Amino acid sequence: MKILMLSSTFPYPPSRGGTQVRTFNLLQYLSQRHEVILGTVRSPDVTDAQIDTLRQQVTELAVFPHPQTPPQPPLAKGGLRLHQETEEGFLPPPLNKGGTEGGFSKIIGKFHRFGRFLQSGTPPNVLSSYSQAMQNWADELVTAGKCDAVTCEHSVNEIYVRPEWRQKLLTVANIHSSVWGTCREMLATGTSEKPLRDRLNLPLLARYEKRYCSKFSRIVATTSTDREQLLELLLPPVQVRGKQDFLVPSIDVIPNGVDLTQFPYRSIDPGGHTLIFAGAMNNLPNIDAARFLSLQILPPLQQRYPDVTLTLVGASPVPEVLALGKLPGIQVVGRVQRVAEYLHQAAVCVVPMRIGFGIKNKTLEAMAAGTPVVASDRGLEGLAVDGGPQPRRALRANKVHEYVEAITSLFENQQLRQDLSVSARSLVESQYTWDIIGRQYDRLLQF
Repeated sequence: MKILMLSSTFPYPPSRGGTQVRTFNLLQYLSQRHEVILGTVRSPDVTDAQIDTLRQQVTELAVFPHPQTPPQPPLAKGGLRLHQETEEGFLPPPLNKGGTEGGFSKIIGKFHRFGRFLQSGTPPNVLSSYSQAMQNWADELVTAGKCDAVTCEHSVNEIYVRPEWRQKLLTVANIHSSVWGTCREMLATGTSEKPLRDRLNLPLLARYEKRYCSKFSRIVATTSTDREQLLELLLPPVQVRGKQDFLVPSIDVIPNGVDLTQFPYRSIDPGGHTLIFAGAMNNLPNIDAARFLSLQILPPLQQRYPDVTLTLVGASPVPEVLALGKLPGIQVVGRVQRVAEYLHQAAVCVVPMRIGFGIKNKTLEAMAAGTPVVASDRGLEGLAVDGGPQPRRALRANKVHEYVEAITSLFENQQLRQDLSVSARSLVESQYTWDIIGRQYDRLLQF
């Protein structure tokens, strides 16, 4: 089978964030069984060596410059094609910053982006990563009949898929989570950075998600909650003159997985009063979780355990996260080579997510490493962890006092830590390896 995979996020190395991890591991699995043609965009931090490594994983790799970076000479090496972005694919230069003029220009820029969203029906973040050269390349492949299926590895890539493609080949959007549902959740929980903007965007996002979903044969979400959100949005279909104004695709649930070689099971229980939270620290849900943990959960724990420490691990920490490192007992370490080494040193991993749908790589990775987990409903979404006929695999908490009591119980009870550690690792091994997840994705593409 010839599969065209589209990813505006460069998926290597698979340690930059959830999108890269999922995309790389799925393409690696599929490449062992099919001919995979990957089209992706090169961000400024991607090296030639990383491109060469990624090229070894697929049948054909086409890499395009990011539309917001200056043009660079085309590169050709050993079957790799680095395409030059066409002029029409670039966005205008950023507006001036600083001073009164810069502030006014910034406001005008916001109105311009909202107006463009209102008119085009496509969110600004999708348009900002759109490569016209990548579009032309994909059009040529599909028109020439050189692929049997097209997958978009994140909803932002839907922009490349033509509605008419659904009639001639399988089209799949691996969306991760609903953009409309996420925006609605942030407004409902009061965690939106810009509530006015998001209230204005919410109906536009609903219209947008309905429209792009109709282009695909199948939609893939990571949890049943994601699937239910999409069905709430898409059903019942709107009738226009007795006909549906869009097609409702099949929606399948395929969770994330873990590379067990990257997250081996711990050799010892370190004990002590050490906490860890890991995730990309420029991601809004992770920023919110890091601040919630540092500013609200940690202080009452410090009253009980003056020696308690918290390590925040993750790439690209923004100023709000870096500032947390100045507080007593908190260390911000940024990007690390092996997250598992830091997980193994912690008595408890806390995943206090308050926003963001989808199954969390960070939770699965901690469970695989054998670090006992205390997490919120959002942090445990899609995972059966609460016991019943099965052993408990993690402790659930949503309010500050619930986190404090759950963490305290783990600090004080070595047997509880061991029980959670063993059962969580067993769950990952039986249901959440990338081999298992890749097999599910493969079956869906051949259905």
